[in-house]
Amino acid sequence: MVSQYRVELDVYSGPLDLLLYLVRRNELPITELPLSRITHQYLKFLDVLKFLDLDGVGDFVVLASTLIEIKSRLVLPQADEEDEAESISDDDAKSELITRLLQYKRYKEAASALEDRAAEWQQRFPRLSDERPQVGRDHAADPIREVELWDLVSALSRVLQKKVVEETSAIRYDETPIATYADRIATRVKAEGRVAFSSLFDGTNERSRIVGIFLAILELLRHHGYHAEQPDAYGEIFVLPPIENAETGEVLPHVS
Repeated sequence: MVSQYRVELDVYSGPLDLLLYLVRRNELPITELPLSRITHQYLKFLDVLKFLDLDGVGDFVVLASTLIEIKSRLVLPQADEEDEAESISDDDAKSELITRLLQYKRYKEAASALEDRAAEWQQRFPRLSDERPQVGRDHAADPIREVELWDLVSALSRVLQKKVVEETSAIRYDETPIATYADRIATRVKAEGRVAFSSLFDGTNERSRIVGIFLAILELLRHHGYHAEQPDAYGEIFVLPPIENAETGEVLPHVS
């Protein structure tokens, strides 16, 4: 039986997270949100999310529409009092977006601080981690360290720009489960020690296989101790194998 699969929205943190990532990448204060540049970059990411058949991509489309509308109105010439009133309304819309983004940034920083405190607590009292219930754990909430998820999406965008992708009516399994892709990638990474992200897509231009490989990379990074690093800003990303304790076999965290 041929099954359909989608990328769940929980893998990402939503459109505001992408917007915040783009602001950080442009090294500008949120209050100086450069709408023209940010909107252009946001739309490029949106194309990749649509390619991945992201579950909940509509939320990203809504924000994209908002960005485009605000950007378009702000660049229009103002001729009379009515247009001036519309301009004030557009400024208010931009201010509201900036306020939402600042609130999300504070929320994310607070959540990160709590995660750091929890990790520190578990290091002080390691036995507590074994006693905590495992039922109901949301693996999609596990962070990817060093390289952000949006860095990986950006890297996939660069891969797609170099390919002529064969389109199909729907994203489907090509008789290859995600676990099989993950096993193949894991074997190669362990053998070579360091594998370029882009090289993992060599030899294929089928949409289903590209999505399957991308999901497998996320699986290895999130749940199996694999590590991704990006030596140069916006440059190639490399996937590295997990570090294991020689005596216990336990996966150790990578040191940046």
